Amino acid sequence: MPLSEHEQRLFEQIERSLAEDPKFASAVRASDPRLHTRRRLLVAAGVIIAGLALLVYGAVIKTPPLAVAGFVVMLASAAFAVQSHRRAQSPDLHVVGGTTSRRRTRSRAAGRRPSFLDRMEDRWRQRPEGHR
Repeated sequence: MPLSEHEQRLFEQIERSLAEDPKFASAVRASDPRLHTRRRLLVAAGVIIAGLALLVYGAVIKTPPLAVAGFVVMLASAAFAVQSHRRAQSPDLHVVGGTTSRRRTRSRAAGRRPSFLDRMEDRWRQRPEGHR
């Protein structure tokens, strides 16, 4: 639905005032999800390197528990990095008035057969309105 002239003028005025506000611009820049994902991946890479150093140090001084701890740190950090990357690749879907879920859209996008729950949800949505 297009905006009326009055609403369009108000919208442009708000847009101009927000563009002139440096605090708002920095707040919007700071909340960029790509920045958070990049930061998480860099932290995970640093912790992986620290875990590798701990593993090597534990192996050099012949302390197996220290080497195992280094390996566990590396493994947990790698899992965190993969999770962060996946979260960045598939953003949450918000549909007004709908119940779209990530699981359902991902399985259909990959060309897989819909699950039992997906088929039941589709049947529920397509039922006649009088049968509640």
